[in-house]
Amino acid sequence: MKTEKIDGATFETWSVEEVAKAWSDNEIVLIDVRTPQEYMFEHIEGALLLPMPFFNANALPGQSDKRIVFHCGSGVRSEKVCREAVAAGIDRIAHMEGGFGAWKAAQMPYIGTNMATGAPQAVNA
Repeated sequence: MKTEKIDGATFETWSVEEVAKAWSDNEIVLIDVRTPQEYMFEHIEGALLLPMPFFNANALPGQSDKRIVFHCGSGVRSEKVCREAVAAGIDRIAHMEGGFGAWKAAQMPYIGTNMATGAPQAVNA
């Protein structure tokens, strides 16, 4: 995990492996900031969708029970969202390095679209 201090806040960049472990241990809330179309085509099962254009850092819940970790397609949008959260006064926030592309490259499971039927299906990469 990479950590950066910004005006007293802690901004963390987690690896895919760190996110996968925390996710399987039920320690984090994983929030996808991609578009609804990207999410519908393929996503990490159970991840919440909060598209970047609709992001409002002031509406985020506290992190007393579970940490919030954002992700996007490549890590660019999730980093921007985290920096917005820090600017809004959130004192600890994280995102997944490399985004969903890195998740797939690491052969982690996800929900994809069956191109023959259009239905969602588990992909055990």
